[in-house]
Amino acid sequence: MKKFNVAVAGATGMVGRKMLEVLHERNFPVNNIYAFASYRSAGNKIKYGDKELTVEELTERSFDRKIDIALFSAGASTSLKFAPIAARKGTIVIDNSSAWRMDKLAPLVVPEVNPEDVKWNKGIIANPNCSTIQAVVALKPLNDKYKIKRIVYSTYQSVSGAGMGGYMDLENGYKGEPPKKFVHPIAGNCLPHIDSFLPDGYTKEEMKMVNETRKILHDESLRITATTVRVPVFYSHSESINVEFEKDFDIDELRDLLSNSPGVVVQDDPEKNEYPMPIYAAGKDEVFVGRIRRDNSVNSGINIWVVADNIRKGAATNAVQIAEILIKNK
Repeated sequence: MKKFNVAVAGATGMVGRKMLEVLHERNFPVNNIYAFASYRSAGNKIKYGDKELTVEELTERSFDRKIDIALFSAGASTSLKFAPIAARKGTIVIDNSSAWRMDKLAPLVVPEVNPEDVKWNKGIIANPNCSTIQAVVALKPLNDKYKIKRIVYSTYQSVSGAGMGGYMDLENGYKGEPPKKFVHPIAGNCLPHIDSFLPDGYTKEEMKMVNETRKILHDESLRITATTVRVPVFYSHSESINVEFEKDFDIDELRDLLSNSPGVVVQDDPEKNEYPMPIYAAGKDEVFVGRIRRDNSVNSGINIWVVADNIRKGAATNAVQIAEILIKNK
């Protein structure tokens, strides 16, 4: 099997470390692997399987060597600067920031949903927002079968979605310490405020879900609204998704459709108190769906509850899955 030279930019962050872990777990065919980060982390050691990598500073010269694929998780400003440099040198960048998601020249890819979009990349492929990824994995088969008319997203997002700073705010908040990352305490609290507010009262996170869902499902006419909330959970995002369809459906057929869809695990037995929960989704790559029930307030609507690990499927694993499609195409 051919092996590839791979780099992880932002390797010392929460998602970057998980990218290295998932690459090793999934036996990605690595020849040489490089760990890039800011100058502050240069020289540090970081684990890749049973090896230790020496972290290098990410610079304009980092891609002068042969690197086939680079996974970026270093923030939007870093991606805007360095991803085009890498692409010009022949590296295909899979970027986890918001920098390229709505760029018309960058595919926005969830492998279970729109893997074919990888083929038209111009050197940069965008990894969607974590909350969008898990939603569209569940919605894709339903849209194919029943045609979605409207979506209402309500999210319950873990603190790890805000990086190590968010994680520490929750951990330290239970010790009585004031928040440093969030504008209000998160311990024992819910914050209906993820990313900055826009003039219309929505947050950037909410509009990411709206715009990214339309792009991934190739339907700019979809009617979508969202409310995103940070909750005191360390890992895994939960989402209540209300969907109205163009076509009617049989609820048992719909449940079977989800059960047989790639990347989806249905946990839906109310009599046994079985439904998806973040504590059990953490550390897994699947998207868990439950509380599947008809919305009786409209003609053809359902409510579903969707849970997934935001650091794995919502970021690192999705990026590695895209890389796997790239090498398969090559």
